[in-house]
Amino acid sequence: MRIFLAQINPTIGDLPGNTEKILHGVAMAKQQKADLVLFPELCLCGYPPDDFLLLPHFIEALHGPLERIKAASSGIAVIIGTPRRGDDGLYNSAAIFANETLVGFQDKSLLPTYDVFTERRYFTPAQSRKVWNLCGHKIAITICEDIWEHSSLLKGVAYSCDPVRELSAQKPDLMLNLSASPFSVGKVQMRNAVCAKAAQTLQCPLLLCNQVGGNDGLIFDGYSVYVDANGDLLQCAKGFEEDYLLTDLSKPAAPYFFQEDNTESLYRALTLGLRDYFHKSGFSLACLGLSGGVDSALVACIAAEALGRDNILGVNMPSRYSSAGSLTDSERLARTLGIKYRKIPIEAPFQSYLDLLTPQFEGRSPDATEENLQARIRGMILMAISNKLGYIVLSAGNKSELAMGYATLYGDMCGGLGVISDVSKRQVYALARWINRNEEIIPWNTIHKPPSAELRPNQKDSDTLPDYDIIDNVLQSYVEEHCSPEEIARIYQYPLELVMNLIRRIHLNEYKRRQSPPGLRVTEKAFSVGRRFPIVQRWEV
Repeated sequence: MRIFLAQINPTIGDLPGNTEKILHGVAMAKQQKADLVLFPELCLCGYPPDDFLLLPHFIEALHGPLERIKAASSGIAVIIGTPRRGDDGLYNSAAIFANETLVGFQDKSLLPTYDVFTERRYFTPAQSRKVWNLCGHKIAITICEDIWEHSSLLKGVAYSCDPVRELSAQKPDLMLNLSASPFSVGKVQMRNAVCAKAAQTLQCPLLLCNQVGGNDGLIFDGYSVYVDANGDLLQCAKGFEEDYLLTDLSKPAAPYFFQEDNTESLYRALTLGLRDYFHKSGFSLACLGLSGGVDSALVACIAAEALGRDNILGVNMPSRYSSAGSLTDSERLARTLGIKYRKIPIEAPFQSYLDLLTPQFEGRSPDATEENLQARIRGMILMAISNKLGYIVLSAGNKSELAMGYATLYGDMCGGLGVISDVSKRQVYALARWINRNEEIIPWNTIHKPPSAELRPNQKDSDTLPDYDIIDNVLQSYVEEHCSPEEIARIYQYPLELVMNLIRRIHLNEYKRRQSPPGLRVTEKAFSVGRRFPIVQRWEV
């Protein structure tokens, strides 16, 4: 049996465009003389469609594309992901076509409601799980989460049934899984382990077709796979791009050794997320403040690769506190990347604001107010360029800064997309060094100098923050792993009061993050999506 995995990049709500991608995949499968072609979860409407699923006319609009796909299934079996309206609810379903006939629908059994997922808000779980007779084989069809419960790798999640265990009693020859599994660092290896466990229990091969591409803040990495009955990985599609994988079950295959560099994958994920956020929204131009710091340098590199260097504008906005090194580093980076570059000093508007406000602040010493004025002036300049020239502003704040509130609301937090808002400071440095692995792209001085906002004389981040390694350890343990302050203090041998103070800052700055631009998710717990804490609360850490 020859199976064709069509790892496509759908756009949410683009029914005509997604249908054309599906029809193209079917045509390619026929050219490859495949017996069956498999597509990702909800690929017809794009994943996740969210509240579009509540619109009756959105569901009705799926009927026409489904008829076109059915007509294209002459001489081949086609399995696509789509919502469908049943007698007792809406289902996340796999539509199964063969020889211009709708064979039936296999609905999703396990509907996740944790992290970024809200499927129980929209869908009804499957009423039954069965093995389908297709192409002379007994085939079990599952959708994404349906195979995860069996792996025991889900944390804090318990379902009332295990579809893999139930289907194993029906002794299928093969399992197919339609997937829309979002990327996070290390997720690919985990997903492969999930597939291996299911295949071993079923004692049959398993093929998973995963969505690829960015939809809002979520990034899907692809890496569709074929594992044998022993759970050994035999084939793997490319990551972070559309790809097509032909599998011939009748031919022996050697094990495939999957190797992944987490830093490279993180960079590719951010690049894909930024590119799709712009292209799927109809944007092409991006601008950002180039401060001479490592965060803006990293964002500039990602943007230049994602959108093309001719579409990027870096703006250096020096103040009286900007160091000479920062000015030369930002200009040098722009020249190396080949992006547009402008220098717009902010001394005049900053002094104007000081003159305007000095009478209002009489008797009060300078503090963070004057520092934040500079950041807000820069934000206004970038937004003016955006309005007049059509550039979308990229925010360069990282996750560690956002956790601590070390960012200025309506200043450096302004923008259309937070490119590295889910990237810790430690990861920022790792990515910068990875970019420079073969040649100096980001000036090494930018990477090696102590981080500073340069909003007052001789300022350094360390004046008001602990070492970023400490912040990042607490951030990962508390936000991503849900450890208690006492556990964190014990694990890292930190003073408990230090840990508690950092956690208090994380909660106190929830109001700031709630007003930040949407960000790209690359961890299990991003601030921008999937993590929900109230702003007004009195929980004592």
